[in-house]
Amino acid sequence: MRITVRLDEELLAEARRYAGRTGRTLTSLIDEGLREVLARGERRVPAKRVELITGGEGGLRSRIRSDRLTEVLDQLDCERFRACICRS
Repeated sequence: MRITVRLDEELLAEARRYAGRTGRTLTSLIDEGLREVLARGERRVPAKRVELITGGEGGLRSRIRSDRLTEVLDQLDCERFRACICRS
């Protein structure tokens, strides 16, 4: 089957050189590479769990809606900035 694929220029150049040195076609290299990736795809090692370190009491402040969290964080940044200016 014919398809169009976009490849990184350096990767393509290296693959062509490799194919030439080994007497293979670029198509056979792509076939083999895809087969290897698909075969090992299910055997991927699960990501290691990471414990996030937090400070203070957990959870959101009362009256803070999670859908407005960005807005609240911006407001807190402004409040901290004003507090720093007032101390100067």
